[in-house]
Amino acid sequence: QVQVVESGGGFVQAGGALRLSCAASRSILDFNNMGWYRQAPGKQREMVAFITSGGSPNYADSVKGRFTISRDNAKNTVYLQMNSLKPEDTAIYSCRARLYSGNWRDYWGQGTQVTVSS
Repeated sequence: QVQVVESGGGFVQAGGALRLSCAASRSILDFNNMGWYRQAPGKQREMVAFITSGGSPNYADSVKGRFTISRDNAKNTVYLQMNSLKPEDTAIYSCRARLYSGNWRDYWGQGTQVTVSS
């Protein structure tokens, strides 16, 4: 079965930076796309960034210019570099891998907490 595991969350001051990692149990090139989502308490989950199988990145307007999604195919890993962090970025960040193998299937990681203090 497919597994994805996030890491890299933590506590940071406003204006600081963190890099999140999402490691998959198989080649990330097998997935149609991989993305990062976040959910803060009392708020709905939102897309932060995703990268297509062709390597094209996409970002939510709120993080454009601050966050960068990238991948290392040899390590089966997708990264989210988060710079100029703001308190409103505080949330649980989850990685989702989308795969078509006869049926569309989504695989979610366990989530990693990001907390940005003022």
